Amino acid sequence: MIVPLEQKLNMLWSFIKRHLKSKILVFLSSVKQVKFVYEIFKKLRPGIPLKCMHGRMKYEVQQAIVAEFSESTSVLFSTDIFSRGLDIGNVDWVVQVDCPESVALYIHRVGRTARYNKKGKSLIFLCPEEERMLEKLKATESKIPINVRKPKVEQLEQISQNVAAVLVKFPNLQQLGKRAFVTYLKSVYLQGDKEVFDLSRFSAESFAAYASSLGLPVTPKIRFVSHKKNVSKKDMKDIDVKQMKHKAEVIEINPQVNRYMLADDGPDDDILYPKKPNTDANIYDGLDDILSPKVPGTDTHMEPEKIDELAARPLKKKKLKINMHRPVGTRVKYDDEGNAIDPLASLAEEVGPEDVIHKDKILQRYAEMLREMQEDDKEDKAQHKKSLHEKKFEKKMKLKRRRQEETDAVSDDSGSEPDRNQNMSSKGKKKYFNNSDDDEGGDAAKGRDLLAQQEALALKLLGKMHD
Repeated sequence: MIVPLEQKLNMLWSFIKRHLKSKILVFLSSVKQVKFVYEIFKKLRPGIPLKCMHGRMKYEVQQAIVAEFSESTSVLFSTDIFSRGLDIGNVDWVVQVDCPESVALYIHRVGRTARYNKKGKSLIFLCPEEERMLEKLKATESKIPINVRKPKVEQLEQISQNVAAVLVKFPNLQQLGKRAFVTYLKSVYLQGDKEVFDLSRFSAESFAAYASSLGLPVTPKIRFVSHKKNVSKKDMKDIDVKQMKHKAEVIEINPQVNRYMLADDGPDDDILYPKKPNTDANIYDGLDDILSPKVPGTDTHMEPEKIDELAARPLKKKKLKINMHRPVGTRVKYDDEGNAIDPLASLAEEVGPEDVIHKDKILQRYAEMLREMQEDDKEDKAQHKKSLHEKKFEKKMKLKRRRQEETDAVSDDSGSEPDRNQNMSSKGKKKYFNNSDDDEGGDAAKGRDLLAQQEALALKLLGKMHD
């Protein structure tokens, strides 16, 4: 779909509003764009859950987002980190808001949908300046049907005013919007395929309209370095910065703003371009921006000879020196007697006829400190001795209780010795139990009769033995 640069955000919003029951994967070029679009759409509430994913998130967070996106119907804004290596089922739409840098990346992005005998659709937004990519896609992938559609302008929902209202309500998002604007243009500028990505094809009016679609009140100031030869993104890192500065030419966007106004630069936007033009050719390349000379046309009261002298003077780091002949202040202080006091003398203490250092006071102070230390030492020793005595007494009492318990246990088990002997003597005897005392006489008589019978039996047996 051929969409002008300033209408991309409106087209994305309209597409999401018309597919609220679909699982949509949206690809953007930079992390700043992903963050900005996600935050803006989250504030505007399109009616479907929104998620974002980029390479600066932790691995655990990325895995959690992938799991949530695979289970529910939602819209996921992502960079190219999601373009390969992930198998998410039931992705209905893959929307490429920004043009991919190559045909291979286009295939990887589109491959997130229609996985293994499942259906899926893809949509790509191309600016009129990027139509060359459409020709490459048709020439390379002849088996894949590519249909070109024109957007229906009457069905587009214009959200520029709503985005501007959100930026006014949340000022931090305005800074994020500037960063998104800068990083998008930089991603286009750093692409190696200049047949498709050529920043010079875009006009200043298109950049201003794009900034307005992002809700920005003023177009951010951008300065990129242009070279005679097209330099790829990979080779750009290997080129020396010093050589790049001498051949630099500045491309200015929105020239109505002050010429020397710095752009919204940061750690992500410092891509080999100076922050402001420099007319002095004798400046050393290794110096910091702090040491660079100011632009000579700002002071209208300076003579041209002095300007040339300042421009030709080499900058060196010098140590600060105190000028002894500098004019002193006019403030005068007086003492109690009405005499004027020298400014330096007022800062120092008055010195009497005696020495400033009193040895007697120092010795007395040392003696007091020694006495205090000795008293503290005595208290510490007494406290230590007392604690040792308490520990020793406690140990002694514990040992005494243990011995007492052992003695009691032995006495309970053994019992007294006479009782033990009496019990032993009574073990071998037979015990007879009588029902009453009246039977004692009858028992004695029975015993005698039995004894007589036994004696008679014994005599009888002896007689038989003699016979």
